[in-house]
Amino acid sequence: MSESSQHVPVLLVEAVAALNVKPGGVYVDATFGRGGHSQAILARLGEQGRLIVFDKDPTAIETARAMLDTRLTVIHEGFAQVESALREMGVVKVDGVLLDLGVSSPQLNEASRGFSFRMSGPLDMRMDTTRGRTAAQWLATVEERELAEVIANYGEERFAKQIARAIVAARAGGPIDSTRLLSKIVAEVIPTYEPGQNPATRTFQAIRIFINQELEELSLVLPQCVALLTPAGRMAVISFHSLEDRIVKRFLKSEAQPDQLPSKFPIKAADLPQPRMRLIGKAIRPSAAECSVNPRARSAVLRIAERTEVAL
Repeated sequence: MSESSQHVPVLLVEAVAALNVKPGGVYVDATFGRGGHSQAILARLGEQGRLIVFDKDPTAIETARAMLDTRLTVIHEGFAQVESALREMGVVKVDGVLLDLGVSSPQLNEASRGFSFRMSGPLDMRMDTTRGRTAAQWLATVEERELAEVIANYGEERFAKQIARAIVAARAGGPIDSTRLLSKIVAEVIPTYEPGQNPATRTFQAIRIFINQELEELSLVLPQCVALLTPAGRMAVISFHSLEDRIVKRFLKSEAQPDQLPSKFPIKAADLPQPRMRLIGKAIRPSAAECSVNPRARSAVLRIAERTEVAL
């Protein structure tokens, strides 16, 4: 079984339908992954259509380039650079943007990537293995206070201080350079944890998010998407944990509200500057049937918004 076939795209039908793909339109899949959503978008595009895909992961980029579709443009960059990268290509506006956040199944299932506590491997955790510090390198020098803050803020872990203290104490005896070792250190600290959940889950999530600056890049890309969209263009965002979804939800809500003026300001509500985006439906979650086939989908949330006619 190929790596791409092992990855089941989450909310595939719903996300692609949300983009309302036009045969001759220009679309961006800002998180190519292993191409499930991209293939579905290409299936809806005509000969004049265009799909531009981004990904940090070198393996994902190899998969994308192997598709050999003339309508497809592949860019080895994180989505925080989407606006500048498109500008360099001469693309000013697009008809839709898809963001499928989080880690793909192949990344989790490959021990050498260091994302999973379920397998023993080097403690890497970088989405882009060609640049930046590994998780092991960061853990070797980070101060205890900063480490505790990262685990608490990005992992929502209530034992963050105890875990940080244990990690700093453990590294005095040698480098923490494997997923198994880090998982063991965390497990020895946490007295109780949720049934069915590994005690290292939140710590691994926190370190991964920090190493890849996932929340910062998400906050950067959302306004870029709004600026890139043509009127009636759609953006669809799939998030997998509350930290991501909170950022997406608040951003889209703020973009879908008209400017607020003082309550006694002498102007009618209808005459207020209108918002740049409108929300499309409510948040969509995977069906029970999808979750039974693909357990990774259980935490997914899809939010959709459409660009209005209002100029930036």
